[in-house]
Amino acid sequence: MRIAVVGAGILGASTAYHLAAAGAEVFLVDSSAQGRATAAGAGIICPWASLSDDAEWYELACAGARYYPDLISQLAEAGETDVRYRKTGALSAPGDERIDLVERRFRERAAGAPEAGIISRLDPQEARALFPPLARERAALHIEGGARVDGAALAAALSRAARTHRARVFTGSAMLKHGHDRVTGIAIGRQSFDADAVIITAGVWVNSLLAPLGLRMMVEPQRGQIIHLRLPGAGTANWPSLLPMNEFYLLAFDDSRVVVGATREIGAGMDYRVTAGGQAEVLNAGLAIAPGLASATLLETRVGFRPVSASGKPQLGRVRGCEGLLVGNGMGRSGLTIGPLAGKLLAQLALGQTPDIDLAPYEPGI
Repeated sequence: MRIAVVGAGILGASTAYHLAAAGAEVFLVDSSAQGRATAAGAGIICPWASLSDDAEWYELACAGARYYPDLISQLAEAGETDVRYRKTGALSAPGDERIDLVERRFRERAAGAPEAGIISRLDPQEARALFPPLARERAALHIEGGARVDGAALAAALSRAARTHRARVFTGSAMLKHGHDRVTGIAIGRQSFDADAVIITAGVWVNSLLAPLGLRMMVEPQRGQIIHLRLPGAGTANWPSLLPMNEFYLLAFDDSRVVVGATREIGAGMDYRVTAGGQAEVLNAGLAIAPGLASATLLETRVGFRPVSASGKPQLGRVRGCEGLLVGNGMGRSGLTIGPLAGKLLAQLALGQTPDIDLAPYEPGI
């Protein structure tokens, strides 16, 4: 089969990789627009620490976390080892008034998810030994199976692995070629490619592609501002991720870097700016839970537009009434947890296989 994938974030790159590895002829195209969620994102892979009661989202997120080690192994076999994924564990520090409730929830979930590993309760001294900037009075819960990933690095590795399997990768703005009730390929500038199927994984830019077909997806951008700090001389490589159990998070990378995120701004549209209010919101939240970061160097603030669906669920599958067209979108803040697996599922669907997970609950709302 000849299949075009439009959008090379974590979802699109994974889709292209799985298609190419299965023997399909693949065209992967990305516009490199500012504000791509994958380029800005720094991901915590720890769905068992979520308090969401959405069973369908939780099932997919857990499956996404479970798939990571297999995918990382596949990429290593293809020579792709710079994926910046590491299982470092995660800390949850919800405060004394909530810690008993949160611990019960974590243990219930871990009982059904062996990959979550051991759940341990740590006193403040033990917690600070793992994450030194943490507030002195904060006890914490440790989730052994928690992991972290650099979204941009993983997406790049997936794209390279797809190219190893003879996928053709382009940078530019794609347009859909279409006839009566079906999509027939894509055009990139003066280049035109016929395809048996087109998969749109273009995040918040999806509707600019669908508009010529008279279609619209119920997805809106949620702006996230994410701050990167450096603690000179700190050995941050094995620090666990930190979840205060509110809208914010902290995670560390190898180069004495600590990431604090993120705002969740609905209504900001596609305004690609760092704002004073966003900076203050993120820094205040980060320093409240980890005051030891006060002396850190502020390196940069990244801005990304998360695609959030009207239902709040990922949108994965075929577009009804338009043969040959599939979409993957709407993963919101879960993109780096779900994206690699979702790409595999979309690839299976496009190839006429039965996906490993039933995608009916995630049918696109178009």
